[in-house]
Amino acid sequence: MTDLSKKVIITCAVTGGIHTPTMSDALPVTPDEIAQQSIAAVEAGASILHLHARDPKDGRPTPDPAVFMQFLPRIKQATDAVINVTTGGGLNMTVEQRLAAPLIAKPEMCSLNMGSMNFGIYPLADRYSSWKYEWEESYLRGTDDFIFRNTFRDIERILKLLGEGHGTKFEHECYDVGHLYNLAHFVDRGLVKPPFFVQMIFGILGGIGPDMENLTFMKQKADKLFGSDYRWSVLAAGRFQMPFATQAAMLGGSVRVGLEDSLYIGRGKLAGSNAEQVAKIRTILTELGHDIATPAEARQILGLKGGDLVGF
Repeated sequence: MTDLSKKVIITCAVTGGIHTPTMSDALPVTPDEIAQQSIAAVEAGASILHLHARDPKDGRPTPDPAVFMQFLPRIKQATDAVINVTTGGGLNMTVEQRLAAPLIAKPEMCSLNMGSMNFGIYPLADRYSSWKYEWEESYLRGTDDFIFRNTFRDIERILKLLGEGHGTKFEHECYDVGHLYNLAHFVDRGLVKPPFFVQMIFGILGGIGPDMENLTFMKQKADKLFGSDYRWSVLAAGRFQMPFATQAAMLGGSVRVGLEDSLYIGRGKLAGSNAEQVAKIRTILTELGHDIATPAEARQILGLKGGDLVGF
């Protein structure tokens, strides 16, 4: 019998709400581009797709369920992937807006940010002198005065509406050690039940920094808080993406890559697609002796409801 506990789950975060169209021509914007790149990422080895939507006219992050529904069914029909819909949305969206698409889609998984935080991406704006669209620069620069809201009440609401209401499980996004303790609070209250999936995030300004000792520290704290009740994964922003993913797998974790988290495939070289990043991390992990989880195995590992019980 295969030991699923040793399988590495590859998540691909396909477009996100951080990077803007000026930064890379490879960043998928339209529903067609998001669908195509998602399908290719699964073919390259991803078993979970973490998905945001963008306004096809100008690439601005959008919470509009109608836009999500232009690509979610297509991806489901073409792949067996676990589809994970954001509840983080884009900067400045209300919690109601962030929940609009997930409540209709009823996916197997959603992301769930485990605390409010300063979320500073304004330094990115200094790298560009001209922009494809007028909204981009102000969107980035405004984050020097932005708090990404995820209160205890917000988190509880999402857990009840999507978790209890629709059987959705979560990619619990922890940007700092306090977020692990916030998650432990909801575990203690019985609102989060094992097996649950912790995504440790490094390198966002406002969260824990991209130092390897922080990865070890976060893993030690999670082990202390959750024991054997959880599975874990790591993502790191920008140039830290591949080193942190590799180290996470060496410590027994899973990995997340994708153009949401980094636009690059190597030093100074933009990635041509999400699939290119998935293929790279799969090659690295396979060469190191790790087995990659299929979508069916990821469902079993994480205790998901199955792709036949979603709303798309």
